[in-house]
Amino acid sequence: MSIKEYSREELEVKSMLELAHEILLDERRALDFNELYDKTADLKGFTEEKKHEFIAQFYTDLTVDGRFLNASAGIWGLKRWYPVEQIDEEVAATPKKKSKKKKQEKQKKEETPKNQEVTEEDLAIDDDFLDDDVDDLDLDESDDMDEAFDQEFDSEKAESDDEEK
Repeated sequence: MSIKEYSREELEVKSMLELAHEILLDERRALDFNELYDKTADLKGFTEEKKHEFIAQFYTDLTVDGRFLNASAGIWGLKRWYPVEQIDEEVAATPKKKSKKKKQEKQKKEETPKNQEVTEEDLAIDDDFLDDDVDDLDLDESDDMDEAFDQEFDSEKAESDDEEK
């Protein structure tokens, strides 16, 4: 049934998505979102204020409804118009492969010379870079904690071995 065949009362009762579906069927082509929304709102008899109020809900419903497809930037059509292969091509274009020449140039930049001499200056550490708190650490205390842990672990292991026998 065409949109033109509906009475004013029938159009007011129909949902905006149903009207959008009918509009796309009548047009037989995908439409820009704003154009589709304007036609739908006009059929519903919305004022400018009401159009502004319902646009977000319409977009959300259009996105969630499985009958519609965003074919390209802002262009909406019916999903049944597009074969699966065509949908994949339009929505996600495959990235182009880099040429071998560009790959080789990139590899040359990334490679470091194998015979490059390392100097003491290359290995020097800036003292300001180091944290001053490192000097305050008591490393002997850390060793004592490790030793205590090892002893506790060994005693628990011995107990479990005795229980297994």
